[in-house]
Amino acid sequence: MKAEDLKNSILQLAMQGKLVPQDPNDEPASILLEKIHEEKEKLIKDKKIKRNNKESFIFRKNGHFYEKVGKKGEPVCIDDEIPFDIPDNWGWCRLGFIGDWGAGSTPKKGESKYYNNGTIPWLKTGDLNNGYINEVPEFITEIALKETSVRLNPIGSVLIAMYGATIGKVGILNIEATTNQACCACLPFNGIYNKFLFYYLMSQNKNFNKMGEGGAQPNISRTKIINYLFPIPPLKEQKRIVEKIEEIIPFVNEYGNYKEDLDKLNSEFSNKLKSSILQEAIQGKLIPQDPNDEPASVLLERIKDEKERLIKEKKIKRNKNESYIFKENNNFYEKIGNNKPICIDDEVPFNIPSNWSWCRLENVVELINGDRGKNYPAKSKLSSESGIPFISAINLKEGKIFEDNLLYMTQKQYDILSRGKLKRDDLIFCLRGSLGKNAIFNLENGAIASSLVILRRYMPNIDLRYLFYYINSNLLNQEIKKYNNGTAQPNLAASNLKKFYFPVPPYKEQKEIVSKIGELLNSLNF
Repeated sequence: MKAEDLKNSILQLAMQGKLVPQDPNDEPASILLEKIHEEKEKLIKDKKIKRNNKESFIFRKNGHFYEKVGKKGEPVCIDDEIPFDIPDNWGWCRLGFIGDWGAGSTPKKGESKYYNNGTIPWLKTGDLNNGYINEVPEFITEIALKETSVRLNPIGSVLIAMYGATIGKVGILNIEATTNQACCACLPFNGIYNKFLFYYLMSQNKNFNKMGEGGAQPNISRTKIINYLFPIPPLKEQKRIVEKIEEIIPFVNEYGNYKEDLDKLNSEFSNKLKSSILQEAIQGKLIPQDPNDEPASVLLERIKDEKERLIKEKKIKRNKNESYIFKENNNFYEKIGNNKPICIDDEVPFNIPSNWSWCRLENVVELINGDRGKNYPAKSKLSSESGIPFISAINLKEGKIFEDNLLYMTQKQYDILSRGKLKRDDLIFCLRGSLGKNAIFNLENGAIASSLVILRRYMPNIDLRYLFYYINSNLLNQEIKKYNNGTAQPNLAASNLKKFYFPVPPYKEQKEIVSKIGELLNSLNF
């Protein structure tokens, strides 16, 4: 269990009266609610707060909860609305009943008199920390306090964020402070322990987030907050609950630190184990070799013939400087273009079985860049709804194409591209930024962003999954280190990627290696 989930469970138990025992000698919450009502009447009389003519009052009768709204409202049974059971000496009310709630505002930004040399803290929801607020980075002036609708909240006020990414985040003021309009503040009445309210709001974070869903920007209003149900224990029990929560939370945080370290260790171990499996595979150490298999050298000759056919049909261009690696007298030699062969024994990354061969990546796959010319589609011209997929690095995850955040181009935009068009079973590789991210393309068609390159096999006798596992092996990472430009933005040219060493097993063995890797990764839950 994650530390955050454990903390939420503890808070939920606390708010249901299950964290500490009840004391029959405590003054019941029903009397506390009557006292709050009397205090509010006094504050209304003193004109410190305004009367709410639609205020709710919840009471228990014959084991059921009833709610009366306003002076003339008829009590209505609300048992179906009560979220959970509470002890007999507790009560329910709406949040608006237990304190003075108010949202802040933002003084006009163009008015320097509201900000220059300001001394009054002005809090934004990003300053909330689910704890005590001791300082904030921004301030407003006394003039802003007098001339605008900002509200100065006293020490002890409980705050909750109402908008955006911070929705439901809370805090308690240790200083007097104003807030912007995205924050709602409550100064609880006597009988409500502010820290109990604080922990209750924290326990309801997920519910507040659900309430805020549905718009362009998530938000909950002050109205939604004050209408939200609140369980009230006797005051003494509120304090015992808070004391117990604060006794337990440090242990939860400590558990969280241990859990984080353990998860990191497990992740590192899993990644190293997976890397080890892939490395053993491409070195020919994962399964035994079969001397009856057609050697990889024959397979490479067949691919070479296929490339000649494609050149003759003008589907690809001849590379006059293409490399060709061969074995002679147990040594590896490389011939580039018309140059004389040179021994590369000191350069090949590791030993391979005798019926395997080394080659460069360009010998077995065509590397296709995206269209980087005038026909490259601007992001603003792409659709988020339908069309031909336009793949960028953000869509590559765990070797697959993730359609979240996927953008689409029109048929017309696709047709005018000079290159970078995808086919099913192409491999996509990221050259810049998220260098090395990759995926197998499993859709019918698409196009790639300029930071990507397509690896397309010349023949299916290079197994797609074997090529994929190679792309994710330590060997590829070692090859990247040879050519990576070393800048803050990792960068690799396609012209360098095609020079990477690629170990080629016989085709039958490729299939067996892929099967074995899948079996091992599945057994390890990868």
